Amino acid sequence: MSKEWILNSAMNRFQLNYKRNVGAVSEAIRQCAPKSKAEWEQYYFSNIRPKEHIIELGKKLYVKITEVIRAEVDAVTEEDCIDYLLKMVIDRTYEGYLTEIQTVYGQVQNFLRKKFPEIEVKPAPDEWDRRYNVDFFIEINGKYIGLQIKPVSNTAQIPTIYSQRAYQEKSHKEFTKEFCGKVFYVFSTKVNGKKRIANMEVIDEIIREIERLKKDSQKSSKD
Repeated sequence: MSKEWILNSAMNRFQLNYKRNVGAVSEAIRQCAPKSKAEWEQYYFSNIRPKEHIIELGKKLYVKITEVIRAEVDAVTEEDCIDYLLKMVIDRTYEGYLTEIQTVYGQVQNFLRKKFPEIEVKPAPDEWDRRYNVDFFIEINGKYIGLQIKPVSNTAQIPTIYSQRAYQEKSHKEFTKEFCGKVFYVFSTKVNGKKRIANMEVIDEIIREIERLKKDSQKSSKD
């Protein structure tokens, strides 16, 4: 199995299985509609590429593996492997996490601006992140709503996360006490490779909280 993996990886890397090298095999076999492997083999070598051509590609693949790839493998050090794994686990995971959060908060802002064009969703100060577990905030006349964005792999995780959030509840209550507005969880997930808000109902909840804070501000100004 390991040998097949090496052969397949090298063939794909050097594009030896591309149409320009082996022909449009998927289309060709449908046109041939062979009743046996032998019939397909005869059709391919007679109409697509001669057998000698495939043999030459095989020789080229051997050179790529035994000379090019081997030289690259020999150049890899233990430190390279350690650095690579650290980057994969720490750097790239964190970068992907930030990208997901930033993508989703932009979606939140777009939805809210349909009703409140002046609304801005802003990144929370580091102090708020640490103290209140808040990633972003919305200001309403000197009062604040907090947002915490939680990437999830699927929507089935959401009830579990809600049940495990007790340890953050205290910090969120402190936020509300200090700034009047609630803290909302916004769950993000991937749909067809794109990041989306998983709990869309939270948008309506945030809208209601914005309206509440606006009314409170109007009452205070009248008083």
